[in-house]
Amino acid sequence: MNAAVSPGNWPVLVLNADFRPLSYYPLSLWSWQDAVRAVFLDRVSVVEEYDRYIRSPSFEIRLPSVVSLKTFVRATRQPAFTRFNVFLRDRFSCQYCGTREDLTFDHLIPRSRGGQTTWGNVVAACSPCNLRKGGQMPGDVGMWPTQMPFAPTVHDLHRNGRLFPPNYLHGSWLDYLYWDTELDP
Repeated sequence: MNAAVSPGNWPVLVLNADFRPLSYYPLSLWSWQDAVRAVFLDRVSVVEEYDRYIRSPSFEIRLPSVVSLKTFVRATRQPAFTRFNVFLRDRFSCQYCGTREDLTFDHLIPRSRGGQTTWGNVVAACSPCNLRKGGQMPGDVGMWPTQMPFAPTVHDLHRNGRLFPPNYLHGSWLDYLYWDTELDP
């Protein structure tokens, strides 16, 4: 579940038991209600809190801003082959012209010529480039993708997801985001 990312909704960053976000794109967020429920069910530990309280007649609790799961969730080894993941692998840009507008996907070897809908044959393409290439082979029309298609790893998708941060990042989250990236010398 992904909470709306705005300060007024008090979203909660969800970390795995190893203190890494479950995902970067979309960023693993819960609503504050789901986070409080998980705290009471003893499924998470509160790592950071907002300066905001919720109250009932019998108790008061600060809203969590960062929680970590108590049980480690193993990431899938191979990401699902979805349109979204193809776009994420290709960094949401047409592999022929580089635009980020009107994206669809293109079969390098057209389906009419036996091409399959697989990681190794599909690239992100804008509609104009897709129409221009049509059912032709890349060499026949001189349209080669900037990056040849490949089956990405979960790490590849996480790395690309970091390039597209949400429009809101609370200050308490920053210590837990992107800490596994390489440091500049």
